[in-house]
Amino acid sequence: CAAAEPSVSYQELKDLKKANVLHIDVRERWEIDRFGKIPESINIPLGELMEALKMDPTEFKEQYNQKMPSKSDPVVFSCLAGTRSKQALGFAMSLGFS
Repeated sequence: CAAAEPSVSYQELKDLKKANVLHIDVRERWEIDRFGKIPESINIPLGELMEALKMDPTEFKEQYNQKMPSKSDPVVFSCLAGTRSKQALGFAMSLGFS
């Protein structure tokens, strides 16, 4: 989750996705419906993120159709303006994600 740079550009995100980085979009579901889904991202609204990152890996896979990240896996969070993604990063780090 944490990197030297707290934010990434669109091109950097595209490059990271090629390296199998998990991309979690923390926008609300209505925002996804209205503004569109980012390809190859999974939507976990910020309000559900803490619970999701505490799930059993099997439960996470069933709920989000994606392998649950380990605490050392690279993860990128995104939202509309950057505020919620920074909160998401803080939540993940508080749970022991590096």
